[in-house]
Amino acid sequence: MAQKPVIKFKKTGLSNDQLLSLYNAILLPRLIEEKMLSQLRLGKISKWFSSFGQEAISVGVALAMDKDEFILPMHRNLGIFTARDLDLTQLFAQFQGKEAGFTKGRDRSFHFGTMAHKVVGMISHLGPQLGIADGIALANNLGKEKKATIVFSGDGGASEGDFHEAINTASVWDLPVIFGIENNSWGLSTPSREQFRCKQFIDKAIGYGIPAEDAIQVDGNNIIEVFQAVKKAAESIRQRPRPIIMEFMTFRLRGHEEASGTKYYPQGLIEEWEKKDPVQNFEWWLLDQGIINEQYVIDARNHIKTKINDALKVAYDEPNIVPDASKELNDLFAPFSNTGIEPAAGSATELRFIDAITDGLRMSMKRHEKLILMGQDIAEYGGVFKVTEGFVNDFGKDRVRNTPLCESAIVGAGLGLSMKGYKAMVEMQFADFVTCGFNQIVNNLAKLHYRWNENADVVVRLPTGASVAAGPFHSQSNEAWFFHVPGLKIAYPAFPEDAKGLLCQAFEDPNPVLFFEHKALYRSISGQVPDGFYTLPFGQARMVSTGEQCTIVTYGLGVHWAMEFLKQHPEISADLIDLRTLAPLDTATIFASVKKTGRVLVLHEDNQTGGIGGEISALITENCFTALDAPVMRCASMDTPIPFNAELEKQYLANAQLAEKIKMLLDY
Repeated sequence: MAQKPVIKFKKTGLSNDQLLSLYNAILLPRLIEEKMLSQLRLGKISKWFSSFGQEAISVGVALAMDKDEFILPMHRNLGIFTARDLDLTQLFAQFQGKEAGFTKGRDRSFHFGTMAHKVVGMISHLGPQLGIADGIALANNLGKEKKATIVFSGDGGASEGDFHEAINTASVWDLPVIFGIENNSWGLSTPSREQFRCKQFIDKAIGYGIPAEDAIQVDGNNIIEVFQAVKKAAESIRQRPRPIIMEFMTFRLRGHEEASGTKYYPQGLIEEWEKKDPVQNFEWWLLDQGIINEQYVIDARNHIKTKINDALKVAYDEPNIVPDASKELNDLFAPFSNTGIEPAAGSATELRFIDAITDGLRMSMKRHEKLILMGQDIAEYGGVFKVTEGFVNDFGKDRVRNTPLCESAIVGAGLGLSMKGYKAMVEMQFADFVTCGFNQIVNNLAKLHYRWNENADVVVRLPTGASVAAGPFHSQSNEAWFFHVPGLKIAYPAFPEDAKGLLCQAFEDPNPVLFFEHKALYRSISGQVPDGFYTLPFGQARMVSTGEQCTIVTYGLGVHWAMEFLKQHPEISADLIDLRTLAPLDTATIFASVKKTGRVLVLHEDNQTGGIGGEISALITENCFTALDAPVMRCASMDTPIPFNAELEKQYLANAQLAEKIKMLLDY
C-alpha cells in the first residue's frame, strides 16, 4: 500500500509522459545499485560508491540538460551515466574491470568519460573536474555555441582550492557553467561542521560577483524540483553566459563506499532521511496522483531488473583481461606521426632564443585557428618575459587570454578546451609555479589517453633555470618531477632554431607537452633560425660536437656550459650530445656514442639526487656496460635549494664542478 510522500512535489509544467520518464529514469540507477551491492557481497566487483538517497540529483540534472551538453559527474552520480543512455553491458564490464569497459580495466567505477555521451569522468582528487568544465564552457563561448555545462562537487570537495579557482575563473570570463554542489553534510566520515563554517554554499556566490538570483538552493531529493531548476538555469546561461552556483541539499543513506560503513552517523539520522528517500517518495506521489498504479510499479521494476540481469550476464561472459604490455604502452599516447616538417630552403634570420620561441608561437597561432593561449599577464603586457608581446593585436583577446592566478584551473581549462577540439597553451610565469597546477598535469593530462582514450592537446610552457640570481622560487630546474610520469612529453631546447622547431612540433602533437625554456638563454644566445613554419621530431638528440675520448650528455644550459668548457680545452676530444627532448629520450644516439668513446659524463643543472642523470646513467650501465672504460659519472648541482646570492648560486650550479668531473672521468 502506497504511503503519503514526505517530499512536496509539484507537477507544474510537466506532462504525465514526462513524469513517467522521470520515474523510469530514477528507478534504473536504484535497481542497478541494489544489484551491485549483491555483486559486491559475492565478490564479483571490488568496490562500490553508493548513490542511495541522491539519485534525484543525477537523474534530474541529466534529463534537464541537452544531450549534446557536457556533464562532469562524481562518485555518487550513477544516474548521470544511466540517464545518458550508456550501454549497461559496457557499464557493468567497467565495474568488473573487464577490457570491454570504458577504461579497458585501467580505472575503476566512475573514473571514466565517454565523449559520445558528453560525460567527463572524475579522478579521485575531486576538484580538478571544475577547471575542465571551465575549458569546455570557454570553448562554447569561443564557438558562439549556446550550450551549458554542469560540473559536480561534493560539499567536502568544495574545500579544495580547485573549487575557488574554477568558480573565480568562470565568473571573470563569464563562462556558462552550473557548479552543482551535492551537499550531503558529510565528507566520508567528517561532518560539515569540521569541513566548513559557512551556513550554505550559495552564500559563497557574492564573493565571486555572482548575484543572489544565480545562487540557487534546491531540494536534492525532489526530482521535479531538480529537473526544473537545472532546466531553467541551463536555458538562462545559454542565452547569457555566466556561472551559476546550485546547491543540492541531500543525504547519503549508505557509506562513502561500502567498506567504510555508516557507524559514524548519529543515531536516528539515517532513519530520518529514509523518510525522504527520493525514489520511494516520487513513486508514492505518482501513485497518489493516479499517474501510475501498483501494477505499473511491478511491471516497471520487473522490466528494469530483466534489463539489468541480461546486461550483467553479457558482461560476465566477457573474457577476463590477458595482460599485453604492448597494448598498455601503445595506449599511453594518442596516435601521432612524429615526423618533422622541413623548413623552406634558403632563408633564415638571426634570432635570439626568446625571439625564436615567439616566432614559433606566432607561426603555430596562424596555423591552428583553434589554438588558445592562456597565462598570467600574457595579453597586453606580453608576459613577464615579453614572449607574447603584440599577440593581442594580432590574434585578439579571445585567443590570447590573461588569467587569474590559478594554475590548476587554467591547466584544467586547457584540457577542457582540448575536449572540444581546441588546442591550448598554458604559460607558467615561472616553471617554479607549476607546483600549483601539478595535479592537473600528472593526474589528468598525463593519464587521460591511457585511462579512456581521450587526448589532452595541451602545451605547458615553463621558463626555467638559474644563473639569473633569482633565488629558490624563481630558479628551480623541475623537469625531473615530470620525467617520472608516463604520458607526458618533455622538450628542453638549447638553441634558437631548436626552440622554434620543437615548439611548433609541440602544437602539432595532440598529446600533452611540457616545454622548458631556460631563462638565462632567452637573450644571451642567438642563431640562424629558418624562416617560416617547420618542426623538429621529438626524441632526436643533436650531436653538437664529435670526439673520441668521452661522451657528454646534457640539455638546456648544460649544452652551453659543455661547449664553453670544450672551447677552453681543445685538447679534450668529446662527443657532446644535446638531448633536446627528455621524453621521448633518444637512447640510440646516447648508446652509440658511449660504445664509441667508452666514457660518459651526464651533465644537468638540476640537483643530483633524483635528477634525470641518475636514470640516464642506469640506462647506459644496463645497455653499454661492456663498452665502458670508467664508471658513468654525473655532474649536477648541489643538493640544496637554489640560493639568491650570486656567489652562492655559482657554487651551487653544476658547472662549478664540470672541469673536476671531466678530469676524474678521463683519469680513471
